Amino acid sequence: MGCLKNFFEMQPIYSTRAHVFQIDPNTKKNWLPTSKHAVTVSYFYDSTRNVYRIISLDGTKAIINSTISPNMTFTKTSQKFGQWADSRANTVYGLGFSTEHHLSKFAEKFAEYKEAARLAKEKSQEKMDMATSPSQESPAGELSSPLTPVTPPMENINGTDEICDTTPNSDARPEPAQNALAFAHSMRFPVFCSPAMTKHWEAELEALKGNNAKLTAALLESTANVKQWKQQLAAYQEEAERLHKRVTELECQSNQTPVIKSQKTELNQTIEELETALRDKEEEMEKLKEELENMNDLMEQKDTLTQKLEETELRSRVLEEQLAGAEQRLEENQEEQENFRKSLRTLLELLDGKIFELTELRDTLARLIEEAS
Repeated sequence: MGCLKNFFEMQPIYSTRAHVFQIDPNTKKNWLPTSKHAVTVSYFYDSTRNVYRIISLDGTKAIINSTISPNMTFTKTSQKFGQWADSRANTVYGLGFSTEHHLSKFAEKFAEYKEAARLAKEKSQEKMDMATSPSQESPAGELSSPLTPVTPPMENINGTDEICDTTPNSDARPEPAQNALAFAHSMRFPVFCSPAMTKHWEAELEALKGNNAKLTAALLESTANVKQWKQQLAAYQEEAERLHKRVTELECQSNQTPVIKSQKTELNQTIEELETALRDKEEEMEKLKEELENMNDLMEQKDTLTQKLEETELRSRVLEEQLAGAEQRLEENQEEQENFRKSLRTLLELLDGKIFELTELRDTLARLIEEAS
């Protein structure tokens, strides 16, 4: 997992999604699924070792870690399934894709990076041969030319095989900032939040916290990369100075042989490559500085949104208390009205009784008056 950690700090040069399988080590015939669902399968370029790898993770577990060698072959066994054998891992990997297009694209990239691995190996071998031959012919000392691997072009696709940019300035990273701006825009017009809206804002806060953690990790990673690149720049500068001195020594020698001239040409080419690498590293450092500034802006926006959310929650609690008081007063008023209705019914019953008694009294008085007359 030590070398795998270095790949987590790199950007993949190509990515797709597929179901991953491995051959049964016992029967060597049946396929065993290593993932419950489709996972991301990516190509990486290791510039330190000048090799290409296929990496796939299921959560935090590496289910594919295969180094591409020139003698590997990717075979399409069906319209949506392909496989290749890895002798170093002593296994056979299988990938099941959702479409035939995804399979063909993956196979094309496999062949492309396989050829690049072959060329890189040949170039490395040639430079090693060239570095060892002067040490055998020149008694003045050993000459060595550092290998400067060429980083391949960066191109990625997502799960639907669409081309996407994976450079450090990609639009994929500022996505939290876009959500944060939209949230900030909505907070310009405060409204009375219901409990459902409060839960929504709480979910937004949790998402912002997650994005904050990711940005912090990226910031630490960028800082570490800057330190590493500074060390590499210093090493390149020392190597360039050493090569310049060596070229001067070769020019001062009286017996200029064809071998020494060839060495001089190679050293000059190596110096030019180192100077190009220095310029590239300086450009990458400038890009990293811009990313650090963007991260600081995102942190400030996150703090502002957190404060606004806390204010919203406070207003929501006040409104809930007011609502609870209004509901209590409403219940009390309803109870008073019910009691008043009961009192009215009782009074009506009493009035009915009195009216009935008065009616009987009237009839009695009428009978008495008739009897008296």
